[in-house]
Amino acid sequence: MGRKLLLDKAHIEGIRHYDVYRREGGYRSVEKALKTMAPEAVTEEVKKSGLRGRGGAGFPTGMKWSFLAKPEGVPRYLVVNADESEPGTFKDRYLMEFIPHLLIEGMITASYALGSNTSYIYIRGEYWWVKEILEVAVQEARNAGWLGKNILGSGFDCDIFVQPGAGAYICGEETALIESLEGKRGNPRIKPPFPAVKGLWGCPTVVNNVETIAAVVPIVNDGGDEYAKIGIGKSTGTKLISACGNLNKPGVYEIEMNISVEEFIYSDEYCGGIANNKRLKACIPGGSSVPILPANLLLKTAKGETRMMTYESLSDGGFATGSMMGSGGFIAMDEDQCVVKHTYTLARFYRHESCGQCSPCREGTGWMEKILLNIENGKGKMNDIDLLWDIQRKIEGNTICPLGDAAAWPVAAAIRHFRDEFEWHVTNPADALKRNYGLANYAKPLEIAAPTA
Repeated sequence: MGRKLLLDKAHIEGIRHYDVYRREGGYRSVEKALKTMAPEAVTEEVKKSGLRGRGGAGFPTGMKWSFLAKPEGVPRYLVVNADESEPGTFKDRYLMEFIPHLLIEGMITASYALGSNTSYIYIRGEYWWVKEILEVAVQEARNAGWLGKNILGSGFDCDIFVQPGAGAYICGEETALIESLEGKRGNPRIKPPFPAVKGLWGCPTVVNNVETIAAVVPIVNDGGDEYAKIGIGKSTGTKLISACGNLNKPGVYEIEMNISVEEFIYSDEYCGGIANNKRLKACIPGGSSVPILPANLLLKTAKGETRMMTYESLSDGGFATGSMMGSGGFIAMDEDQCVVKHTYTLARFYRHESCGQCSPCREGTGWMEKILLNIENGKGKMNDIDLLWDIQRKIEGNTICPLGDAAAWPVAAAIRHFRDEFEWHVTNPADALKRNYGLANYAKPLEIAAPTA
């Protein structure tokens, strides 16, 4: 049974409220930090832990904190990204709904380390009931003296505010989030300057994901070195995974990053295998924007090594034969799923969510959606597949923010690994409207094809 650092107490009755959370050892990290540690020492523990951003990018958290500019007399801000709009990802919602004080405790400790006296939780508008849970928890923490002036007599002041967005995927990008928090349209900013230098209201700002900030609590309580002992290599600690799709036991799982993908899918401790005794066809392991992998390349790398649930192993082989940990949105697809239809659904989403600021993304996402719809509806032509490849290639890397990449990568990976399914839709349009392509040789779990150049 793997260790749980974030969700071990999430199901204790009443843990959502302060009295129970405190009784179970809550706010110890705040006491330890404010009474026995300098702000720089907290950052040093986070560096030692090897904690990487849990929102998708996987950037070292302690290093990100150390970039924060500290000009004299200028306020600094911590902003928690609770926008969680990536399809297939719902682990932050789970954490905030069931154990909200863990996030608040992590925010106070992180705010102390960063010198932020005012911090914000930017939460997506569709999470309104979660926003209300957080606001109650913030008020409870304030009433108990954990927020406000001179916390624990330390001289450190801190307050937290919960700010809902309006349900825009683009506001998951940190600079678009900051624009929205300032009351503007959520358009990404050109970088540099980065938020660490010029962020919220032109002041130095750190934007971190919900899970990232929650992880600060066990890191400070137990020490960065202890946290770093969990996992493999640079994938330290535990990771929350949102498992969904054709699984017997979908849900949010906290895993130590030392288990294999096969164990995660098929063991009773986690997902319990593919639902309805079907076979696994494909999986998107890190949220909708990361490349889809056929079953053979999901369970083993192109070199024939066991694929692990770590940042490095999931990306082994690059985009040619690998994918990404991303936000941990693990979407499993069985043999009856249509890759073309799923790719069209994602393309439609990214076209809808493009802010329209950059021409390649604004125009390209629309064209990809139209072409995929034609192929799915039996109106595709063989050169449409190459046209799709060309369009995604011209979007990737040519936009202000990563939404263009997020739209391009699923299309590229679907064509790369499932081209025969696209071709079958084109050559058998009447058949494709009545049934799905099913499994092909790429989906035989343990038969690894030689990687193509």
